[in-house]
Amino acid sequence: MTGQGHATAQRELGTVLVELRTVNSRGFKCVPRLSDSLAALESKIESVVRNRIHRGTIHVSVTLRRPPAEEVPSINELALQTYLHKLRQVRDANQEVVGEIDLSLLLTLPGVLCLTRESPREDQPLWELIESTIVAALDNLDEMREVEGQRMADTLSEECRQVRQRLSQIEQLTPRSVDVYRNRLQGKIERILQDHGVHVQAVDLLREVQIFADRVDMSEEIVRLSSHLQMFASVLHDGDEREPNGRKLDFILQEMFRETNTIGSKAGDAAISAHVVEIKCAIERMRELVQNLE
Repeated sequence: MTGQGHATAQRELGTVLVELRTVNSRGFKCVPRLSDSLAALESKIESVVRNRIHRGTIHVSVTLRRPPAEEVPSINELALQTYLHKLRQVRDANQEVVGEIDLSLLLTLPGVLCLTRESPREDQPLWELIESTIVAALDNLDEMREVEGQRMADTLSEECRQVRQRLSQIEQLTPRSVDVYRNRLQGKIERILQDHGVHVQAVDLLREVQIFADRVDMSEEIVRLSSHLQMFASVLHDGDEREPNGRKLDFILQEMFRETNTIGSKAGDAAISAHVVEIKCAIERMRELVQNLE
């Protein structure tokens, strides 16, 4: 689900700023944005994030600000003297070259300026500082997403309640659909037979009605859909917090939609068809929300 997390830590090594932003997505994707000096730590940073975030696209911004004294680069005097010596040799050997050697230009040559500290990938204390700051930002992200998650859980529970209510109404309407079919079939047959002066046995009519009743029997689908609703509620409220439940809920919704489709194909009553449409709409709304859950 969407959310933002922030954390800042300051030590003698410097100041670390971490910003996290998550966007809904089916799978996991980490998009790091790091300071140049932290590029070597990208895989470690993604590993820390992956341990806590299992679904969605997460943008990770990590900035390192060194202490002022360490941000000032040092001068490699040996490299500077070597450049200066070579330039003087060229000037002495070529009389056409005149003028003073500009030291400010020499400072831009490779190897003259360098940082005083080692690379961050060799600095374990610095990595520990960055790691702890990322964990703090993830904790802050979880606090925000927990509030949003509770709202989404309430919405999903309400959708489940509406599905149960309409499923109960379908269960009550199912016997009526058989009666409606029998009366409609009997009326048509009687009108046709009267026109031709022919009579039909009641047992033949009952046999046809029984065939129709077997074909439109929804009891199994209603039981299975009710079972899926109970399972959905159980995972939503009592699921293992250590494991991602979003995909599990998504699979349950797929099964619910399949059973609803079967009920709709068997429906021989306009009222039942109307309830099936509303159940499908509710499941689709639930599916959109579940895509945002881990």
